[in-house]
Amino acid sequence: MSVLPATGCNPHVNAIDPPPIPTAQAWLGVYDGAYGPAIDLSQAVPGYPPHPDMLARLRDAAGSLDYAGYGPIEGEDALRRSLGDHVAELYGAPLSGSSIHITAGCNQAFFAASMAIAGPGDCVLMSNPCYFNHEATLAMQGIETAYFSCRAENGFQPGLKDIEDAITDRVKAVALVSPNNPTGAVYDADRLQGIFDLCRNRGLRLILDETYRDFLPAQVLAPHRLFDNPDWGRTLVQLYSFSKAYCIPGHRVGAVTTGPDLVAQIAKVMDNLQICAPRAAQAALAGAISPLADWRKDNAAEIARRAAAFRTALAGAEDWPIRAIGAYFAYVEHPFANRMSASVARDLAQNHGLLCLPGAFFGPDQERYLRFAFANADVSTIGLITDRLNSAIR
Repeated sequence: MSVLPATGCNPHVNAIDPPPIPTAQAWLGVYDGAYGPAIDLSQAVPGYPPHPDMLARLRDAAGSLDYAGYGPIEGEDALRRSLGDHVAELYGAPLSGSSIHITAGCNQAFFAASMAIAGPGDCVLMSNPCYFNHEATLAMQGIETAYFSCRAENGFQPGLKDIEDAITDRVKAVALVSPNNPTGAVYDADRLQGIFDLCRNRGLRLILDETYRDFLPAQVLAPHRLFDNPDWGRTLVQLYSFSKAYCIPGHRVGAVTTGPDLVAQIAKVMDNLQICAPRAAQAALAGAISPLADWRKDNAAEIARRAAAFRTALAGAEDWPIRAIGAYFAYVEHPFANRMSASVARDLAQNHGLLCLPGAFFGPDQERYLRFAFANADVSTIGLITDRLNSAIR
């Protein structure tokens, strides 16, 4: 992607590439349908509708005068309590709503949290590959991004020594996503504990985006034990999105779970950024977390079936190895050693009706990879991928 020069604009914003998803989706505009309907695996969106009870709750809350005015900056008390209870149960640790700040989606959660933690000239460490919206968010604030590599040979897992070696005096936080976007890699509890301990000992915040935690394998009881640390709120900044688990990305509700001192700082940011997250959606979610628990588990099982279908589809494709796969994403090595990832992805979209994202969108040295967001396609559709990938190398 390239950026046209602009005048009279914030140079930090001007230097950022255009939004990646629409850029890639435009490639499908010239597809002629030769291989059947286009398959869009570019964006992490739920490939099934919200629960009918969720829709009813949204309808009732949207039609209520109770939620037509401004609400608490930190979020609706009912949702903060409900989410606090859920997180406490999930992680087996005491937690209250005072440790939670509700935001308009998880991207805003990262924006508000990072602004509360770091300022222009400071630095945040991120994995390479990384989630592009996190990278852009830091860049437009004048916060430097430094990287530690997550390599294919290690399953794209972060290495403790790699992180430690990358820390400088200007680093204020380490930012991780697990299950990871773009690779899908899941970081085990011991690895996360080691990174947490490193951050705590160095006086850094650990920003941990767990947007996809609801889709971990059923046998995973808790993704980590970081809340067991008595002073967890001084280090951990957990981010969450309701978009995937409840199939409501358009309603924009996310959350930050951290110490009350940082919640208070985030409230200052939110008051000027949005004032409060959408209130009707918050009200609907407050009463839905517990009742929809079994439905969420069923959806996690469906996503696991789609992941299995993707593995099967790629097993039948020639020279398209999966290097990592997880809750929503697979990171695939393409077979063209001398081609840029954007060229490969554009060709798949325009000539074969298969849209994914190029590795170059996710950081330096990612030209050999493509990200497939398989969760938004059903099993039968995923089965069509094999022929399209094979046709691309013939």
